[in-house]
Amino acid sequence: MHRFLRLATFLSPWIALGLAIALAAIYVDPSLLPARSAAATRPAAAPAAPAATLPVTPVAAEPPTEPAEAPARNAGPSSYADAVARGAPAVVNISTRRVVIERQVPAQLAPFLPGLPEFRRRSESSLGSGVILDAKGHIATNFHVVRGMQEIAVQLLDGRSAPAQLVGTDPDTDLAILKIDLPKLPVMALGRSDQLRVGDVVLAIGNSEGLGQTVTQGIVSATGRSQVGVALLENFIQTDAAINPGNSGGALVTTDGRLVGINTAVLSREQGVEGIGFAIPVNLVRGVATEIELRGRVTRGWSGLVVRSLPAAAVDSRGEPVHGVQIMDIDTSSTAPAAGLARGDVLTTLDGKAIGTDQEFLGSIARQAPGSTVRLEVLRPGQGRFSAQLPIVARPLER
Repeated sequence: MHRFLRLATFLSPWIALGLAIALAAIYVDPSLLPARSAAATRPAAAPAAPAATLPVTPVAAEPPTEPAEAPARNAGPSSYADAVARGAPAVVNISTRRVVIERQVPAQLAPFLPGLPEFRRRSESSLGSGVILDAKGHIATNFHVVRGMQEIAVQLLDGRSAPAQLVGTDPDTDLAILKIDLPKLPVMALGRSDQLRVGDVVLAIGNSEGLGQTVTQGIVSATGRSQVGVALLENFIQTDAAINPGNSGGALVTTDGRLVGINTAVLSREQGVEGIGFAIPVNLVRGVATEIELRGRVTRGWSGLVVRSLPAAAVDSRGEPVHGVQIMDIDTSSTAPAAGLARGDVLTTLDGKAIGTDQEFLGSIARQAPGSTVRLEVLRPGQGRFSAQLPIVARPLER
């Protein structure tokens, strides 16, 4: 026993040294372990035999490529210069002028101020835009641009200018047609306003703020807008393309330079509104221009009635709600007095259809052919209801 202890004491340092050397070797080369060595020397397993004997064509591995960027959807052009180059030459600047005679001394004071002239002459001028429709020199613009003006001049983008003749007007749509006599006129290509979609890109071209021809860009915000209060018959294209004073009568064109509207109005910025402008659809402009060129005017129905919409809370003597329009005035030259209508009467239906607003009523009358007759249901306050047959006549010419 004593000898065994002496032998263990002698061998233990060498055993420890051997273990240390073995651990260091395994740390440097782990494959010296028996399991890893067996795994490293074991032959790889043969692939399983295919279940079918159909030949398989190997596919060559493709080299890695950079991921392609997704293409932009509905990417628009980077420039609208081609559309402007096509449409802008046919957009003209319009300047108007008239002389107004106004009283400067009240009639009551005139006898006491014999040295002062009672009246004075004052010149008024305004600016607008227009669009050349054909090689004959017909130009479409807004009625309010030329209304009451005695002199109208047109300047083209190429620098030429000429006096313009007023061919005819259509106040119900706020359109007027002018004519100039110049050779080789640029003509605007006409588009289709009935094919416009909300979101389509459009360009407004006109004499903005008297600076000369200016182009702005936006989209179609809505179509078929009415009840704006600009004209009697309204079917406007709404756009957020900037329309400023002087743009009235200018062109609203597509991105390929085709006319789709005549710029007419913008909501007042005094109300804090931005980006809401209106244009008359070119399909309506076509019809009005053709009729004015042929006849000098657009013939529309007229009743001679001045009406206003009833408030929503209006009721009759029995407390029943009343909807319609009330007659505020009657033109004595019209057929309304002979039809038994009087001031204060409330018109509730026209040919069996309920009347909503004053603009709806006047628009319905304007669409009637002169010589036709409409049937009205009337409420006379304090006297009850009755029916009336109102003959429609041609609207008097307004220039």
